[in-house]
Amino acid sequence: MNGRYRFNFSLAVVWLAVSSLALAQDSGLLQTVTPQQNLTLEHLDPITVDPQLSLPQLLEQTVEQYPDRLVNDALLQEANALKVRGEGWFAGSAALALDYYDDRVASDRGSRDASALLEFTPWSWGQRSAAQAVAERAERAALTQSSAIRLEVARLLREALWDMALAESRLQQAKINIDVSEKLLSKVRRRVTLGDLPRTDLLLAESDHLQNRSLLTQAEAEVMHSRKTYSVLTQTTRVPAHYQEAMSERGQIDDSHPFLEAINALLARKQASVEFAKTTDTINQPKINIGGRTSRDQRDNSDLQSAGIGVVIPFGHATYDAPEIAAAQLEVSQVIAQRQHLMRQLEKNLHEAEHALTVTRTELEIARAMKALANQHYQMMELSFAAGEINLLDLLKIQARSLEAARYAGEQEVKLQRNIAFFNQSLGVLP
Repeated sequence: MNGRYRFNFSLAVVWLAVSSLALAQDSGLLQTVTPQQNLTLEHLDPITVDPQLSLPQLLEQTVEQYPDRLVNDALLQEANALKVRGEGWFAGSAALALDYYDDRVASDRGSRDASALLEFTPWSWGQRSAAQAVAERAERAALTQSSAIRLEVARLLREALWDMALAESRLQQAKINIDVSEKLLSKVRRRVTLGDLPRTDLLLAESDHLQNRSLLTQAEAEVMHSRKTYSVLTQTTRVPAHYQEAMSERGQIDDSHPFLEAINALLARKQASVEFAKTTDTINQPKINIGGRTSRDQRDNSDLQSAGIGVVIPFGHATYDAPEIAAAQLEVSQVIAQRQHLMRQLEKNLHEAEHALTVTRTELEIARAMKALANQHYQMMELSFAAGEINLLDLLKIQARSLEAARYAGEQEVKLQRNIAFFNQSLGVLP
């Protein structure tokens, strides 16, 4: 008899170790937790639920703190510089040449010659309109890039919020597990004292309670990690009271998707740069110069004043312009390839988001039914244990199954809301 009981006890310890590993990987919505709420660690990184803070407001605040905004500011500055160039009077900078000659160090007869020449590059045919097109499309690209950055921040924010929600759900379930194991331990301890149960059952109940304390510690660590990730991203410890999203009615990805808008605007800008490269070459394109000159042959002669205008017309420069045009065309081809890759990735993300929603809805229905059945079964077996009809090991197995069903159902509730947010993200819908 004692040998068989020792075998049962060893089996229980092994079974509890395996079940603890399964439970440690797993639940619900965000709640503020304080160190006084039966926690095993010294503290949890504080998070404050703010009823006045909405999800769109949080997104705007996070975008303002996001490092990539600096790149967008630089793009706007570049677009403004291109606009100034397109509105200029000349295609390039003007140049002033000054010359002076005299024979003081040579024959010294009083001969001298001085001239001033102003040279500038006029716009060639269609060049100015091409430059203005580059500026307009660069500004459009900068604005759409801003929307793309906002969508990327929305993705990070959604992930951070729902990671916290899952961690909080698991923490709440771990605390429920502790309460359940404490109550069972108290009952077993009292019955062992009365001689109704053997002392080995007390050791088994204490082992179960320690396993649940370990799971609680792991859940607290997961909460701290998720909160730190959130605070680093948002630069705040405030969280909206409500951040669940309504599912978008849009059924497919179109050109209004911020990522597609951004890459289409970038492509238009690169194409405009190709057209501009075909019309401009500030080194080899025609130039006009206007100047004046004063000169005399010797001291007794009066100065002669003259003015003139000149034109510099280069030829054979098409050979030297070709590499610049080809480089601009290469950038266009690279952006087209990036757009095709992006479109494939967006379609894949949308498919995965739709599939995750379908699976989660089905799993949630099953989980709710499993939770109800497991809870009912546990209540029945609890009465049977009190009546001495089953042993403690069987009760612990049923208790673990019931708590696991509760954890799984709670986690699926959170995952459904999370997957709705991810579905909206895949369509390019901002909170």
